Amino acid sequence: MMKKLATKEEEVMTLFWKHGDMFIRDLLNYYDDPKPHYNTVATQVKFLEEKKFLGRRPMGNTFQYYPLISEKEYKGSALNAVISQYFNNSYTSVVSHFIEEEAMDLDELRELIDQIEKNRKN
Repeated sequence: MMKKLATKEEEVMTLFWKHGDMFIRDLLNYYDDPKPHYNTVATQVKFLEEKKFLGRRPMGNTFQYYPLISEKEYKGSALNAVISQYFNNSYTSVVSHFIEEEAMDLDELRELIDQIEKNRKN
C-alpha cells in the first residue's frame, strides 16, 4: 500500500497529473495569487520524490519532475485503505453503507451491477 499524502502534497501531485512533466518554476504558474514561495514548493516536490511519487531528470542546471504514480493508482490505493480500515475489506459493506445512508439510490445500484456484469464479460 502506498503512503498517504498530506493535503499540500496532493495539491502538487494533482498539478502534475493534470499538466504532466514540469520544472518547479512551471509548477508555480498553476498556483493562484498569492503564490507560495519557490522554496516551499521545492520542499514539497522533494518530499514527493523521497516518497517515490515523483521522479526527476536533469535538464541543464535544474531538474524536470514527472509523476511515477498515476492518479488512478493513488486513488485506488487510498480507497482500498479506507475499505480495509473501516469496512473489513468488504465491498458489499461499502455499498450497503451508501444505500443505508441514502447516498446511492436503486438506479445507481442497477448501474453498478450493469458495469460489473459488463466487465466480467470482457
